[in-house]
Amino acid sequence: MTITTNIKVLKCLMAIRLDVNIWSARKKLIPSDFGATELPPEKLASLGSKKICNPKELCIFGTLKSRAISLLDKNGVRFLGGWALPEQKVEEIQNTLLEIAADFNDAKELFLNRYDESVQEWIRNNPGWESLIASSAVSSDYVRSRLDFNWQMFKIMPPSKKNEAVSSGLQGEVENLGVTLFGEVAKIATDSWHNSFAGKDNVTRKALAPLRSVHRKLSGLSFIEPRVSPVITLLETAFSKIPAKGRIRGANLIMLQGLLCLLRDPSALVEHGQKIIEGNTPDKVLQNLLSNQDTAHGPQVESASFANEQIDDLPESVAIPAQPAPLNSLGLW
Repeated sequence: MTITTNIKVLKCLMAIRLDVNIWSARKKLIPSDFGATELPPEKLASLGSKKICNPKELCIFGTLKSRAISLLDKNGVRFLGGWALPEQKVEEIQNTLLEIAADFNDAKELFLNRYDESVQEWIRNNPGWESLIASSAVSSDYVRSRLDFNWQMFKIMPPSKKNEAVSSGLQGEVENLGVTLFGEVAKIATDSWHNSFAGKDNVTRKALAPLRSVHRKLSGLSFIEPRVSPVITLLETAFSKIPAKGRIRGANLIMLQGLLCLLRDPSALVEHGQKIIEGNTPDKVLQNLLSNQDTAHGPQVESASFANEQIDDLPESVAIPAQPAPLNSLGLW
């Protein structure tokens, strides 16, 4: 089933590019570092790198970068080397990025304040290599210039119809947004399947976290593709069937396993979304999943990092719609 996103969605999206630089604390090894030792010629082998200070002291910066990427993955869809974000969520995302940036800058100052001491500790902890480390050390001003957390948000407008050659590349990227979105959902579902559901006869409510993430992500981007809204309704219907307390087991667990298998297959997911548009109720779809669920097989796709999402962003009880809710296209389709 074809998934093609209309370029009109650009009026509801903002693009963002994350620009985070993290100093590696490494410098390239050079032949003189080994004195008179004979080394193979460069065409045969190349030298690696030397660590100027303990790389563990820089882990915080990678962690903060990962937080920012996770934030954008949960709310947007990959686009043009960055992300496309729903315009109505931009302020919330911007505020969270500002918080992460503040943490990054605080960590940067803490690291720089003890940078010289850190280098000396590294020298003491690596006896016999003191001169190699000391001769490679760089100034704290240089390190400061290599640690930075920034981002750029911008609005993309399609070129005029007169310049079709220029607009064709952008047109192609936008048309694939729906494909990308359903693919990202598949990655989240596959990760959840392997981490929490495969081979289990019961799970805790924490196992719902990735499904809550999928719901949040799709809810913000429902205008990208007509079959997104039915999937949102399907998830809400499934959530409404899960007891408010206790472990999830039996028919409810089998239903969730079937739903995850569906989410892992973008083509099947789009097909079921279309069936809901055409009159199938979400409740009927879940009943079919319950009776036909096969946990032994599923498409193999890469995993995504949504396992730690909080699960308190959706009411415990969601009414089961008797019929699919009207799709809000925002005038785009």
